[in-house]
Parts: sequence; structure tokens; C-alpha cells
Amino acid sequence: MGTFWQEAKSRFKQELQPSEGGKDRGWRAFLRQKFNLIQVISQKILEGELTLWATSLVYTTLLSLVPLLAVSFSVLKAFGVHNQIKPVLHHFLLPLGPRSEEITTQIIQYVENLNVGVLGSIGLGLLFYTVISLIQKIESAFNQVWRIKAERPFLRRFSDYLSVLLIGPVLVFSAIGATVSVLQTSFIQTLLELEFLGRVLVAISQLLPYLLVIGGFTFVYIFLPNTKVKLGSALVGGAVAGVLWETTGLLFAFFVATSTKYDAIYSGFAIVILVMIWIYISWLILLIGAQVAYYHQYPQMISLAKQESLRLSNRLKEQVALLILIQVGEAFHQGHSPLTLENLIERLGLPGYLMKEILESLEKEHWITETSDEPPGYLLSQDPDTVTIRKVVEIIRRMEEQDFPLEQAPLKMPAVDGVIEKIEQALDQALKEATLKDLIRGKFQVKSKTNGGVNAPA
Repeated sequence: MGTFWQEAKSRFKQELQPSEGGKDRGWRAFLRQKFNLIQVISQKILEGELTLWATSLVYTTLLSLVPLLAVSFSVLKAFGVHNQIKPVLHHFLLPLGPRSEEITTQIIQYVENLNVGVLGSIGLGLLFYTVISLIQKIESAFNQVWRIKAERPFLRRFSDYLSVLLIGPVLVFSAIGATVSVLQTSFIQTLLELEFLGRVLVAISQLLPYLLVIGGFTFVYIFLPNTKVKLGSALVGGAVAGVLWETTGLLFAFFVATSTKYDAIYSGFAIVILVMIWIYISWLILLIGAQVAYYHQYPQMISLAKQESLRLSNRLKEQVALLILIQVGEAFHQGHSPLTLENLIERLGLPGYLMKEILESLEKEHWITETSDEPPGYLLSQDPDTVTIRKVVEIIRRMEEQDFPLEQAPLKMPAVDGVIEKIEQALDQALKEATLKDLIRGKFQVKSKTNGGVNAPA
């Protein structure tokens, strides 16, 4: 059996290999891309990156669940739609089997008995801090998926999170209530009596939980990562995660219903363990959907997934930094809008996390500056006509030098110092007085080694 499986797997991989010329069309290219995507995400799970974040989020969720429900319940109560929170919570806990109703009722009673008014300003502040820390933790996990190092600024984080906490529940539960009300109208009930339309409406009502979950996941994928996520990519990730979550919920419910030994082994703690396992599975599925959205938006990263820990050499850092400065300078020189990170990724074809590192270094050295747009664009901070290429190269080479000041090292060797001096003199001779503006306009000339010293465009 093992030999048969190995042969089948090998044959399947062979079928998905690129044809001669490296280009495939139709089903073979589609299947190969999806197979590579599944392989990459499976690799991420096995490496432990996603499982580690999911485990961390389980703890944060258990700590923040009651404060989160208390804040949401208070807001919903003010708008008169607080009764909708129980069916949504029950749907989330439904995979826990017959005891899901009991757990839902206990949580709702606990939240209802929580008197926010007696907490005082400090207690209320801690309540909001606990909830905001949960959202911040989720954002950090999503930023890791999207290879984004920088989080939202504090003020923006505070305003964005509060907007979601105060307005999000009202919109979500109002939409759920409106959907339920529409389905119960006499017009819809009349349509249900018709044979064809009735079957269609019943099918739609059965798909409604999937659609609501997909919509919720899609919103999370768009809002939480500190980067611009395309709607189509977020929708694909939301669809994968939503279908996977609902399907896994059915399987988990079957597992709980058939695993009666857990009660005998863990007694009263069995339900607590099952709740933690289900929360862990839910977060893992949510992170898998985020990975799908990321690779859908950047399909070129699928082939580079095994090299995502790669770092640029010093030579390539100089080259990429100069390319960025040229691209940013050209956009300004031609009167175009400032280039964003996404524009630079598309033009240079480099992974986003490597581009971001160099952009942050250039910004730190005051060569470029971010605009206040969303997403931010990049502009040159200095006049390219007054900046020599020699100076640019020197600054780029010294970008991270402050991390290890070699000048303070006690060991000095004249031979090494002489080599470094010769390199600096060669750079001075080769670059002379050429400016960054010359490089942007393509007027920079170097001596060719193949034509006897005749000047040729670089």
C-alpha cells in the first residue's frame, strides 16, 4: 500500500511539472499553483509558526472573552439589539455538542451580571485595555503572516480598535437581525411554498451561516493587518477559512458526541479542555485563511516560501536601495503619484519584508519620507540635483554601522586599512561628481571594460 501511494504521489507531481518552455495553460497550471499553495501552507503548519500563534491567541482569548462580551453587550444593549448575541455565541460553541447551550447560557448570565458601572474609571480602563490587547495580539499575528514588522501607531490603533468595538457589533448583529426578520416575512413564506423558489430559498438559508462566517473573516483580513489587503484576496481567504471552519465544526461536534471517555478521564474539566481545543482550532483556521489571502495577493511568494528567511548581501542592499531611490525620484520627476510599498514590490519583484527593511533604513537616514496618505507613498527627502551618487553609496554602506562601531575596536591592522582606503579611492574615481539626478534621468556614464575605455550608459 505504501509503495502504491508513493508511486501515485510521484505520478501526480510529474503531471504538474511545467511543460517544455516553462509555460502551462489551463487546468495543469491551475492545479500546480494550488498544489504548491497547499504544500507551502502545510509546511508553515508543520514548522510550528502558525500553531505557535494559535496557541498564544487561545490564552489571550480566554483572558479577554468575558471583557470582550461585556463591552459588546453594553453597546448592543444601548441600541436594543443585545438579544442577538446569544445565538451568535451559541453558533460558535455549537461544535461542543449538547453542552454548548449550557455554556452559552452561563457566559451570557455572567456578562449580564457584570455591572460595568461599579468598576470605576480604573476598572473600566482595565476592561478596555484587556479587550484592546486581544485585538492587538491578533493584529501582531496577522502582521507576521503578511511579513509586516511595523504595527499601527498608538493613536490610530486606539481609534481603529474602538471603532470596531463600538460600531462593529451593532452593524453585525443588526444585519443578522434584519436577515432573520426578512426570512420570516409573509412574502418570503409565500415564496417558500412554491416548489422551485422554495428549494432555492431553503438552500440559501442553509448556506447563510457559511456566508456570514465568510463575510466576518473577510472583514478581519481586510481590517487587521497593517497593510493594504485587496478585497479579492481577503474574500478568497475568508471563503477558504469560512468553509473550513464550518466543516471542521461539524467534524468536531461528531468527535465530541462519540468521545464519551473524556468525561470519565477529566470529569468536570473535560468541557474546559474541549473549549480550549475548539478555540485553538478556530484560531488556526483563521490564520490559515490569512496565509491563503497573503499568497493570493502575492502569488510570486509561493515559489519563494522556502527562502523567506533569506537576507540580502551588502552588495544587493546597495543595488536595491539605489533602485528604490531611482524609482521614487522618477515618479516625482515625471509628475506621478508617490510610489507605495505595493508599487515598489510590483516594479522590483522583491518580497515585501525585504523592501520594507530597506525603506525603513532609507527613511531613518533621511533619504526618503512617507506621505500621510493611506497607504503611504514615498518621496525623496533631499534634492537629487545636490546629492552625489558617491554620497548615496557611502550612506547606504553605513546604514547599519551604528549597530557595531568598528572604529572603536582595539585591533588595528595597517594592511586592512590600506585596502579599505583603496576601495574608497576607487569609488571616488568611478563616481566623481555624478548626482542622483543624473542616475534618475539615465545620464550617468561609466567606462566600459570591453570597449577600450569608451563611455557607455550604465
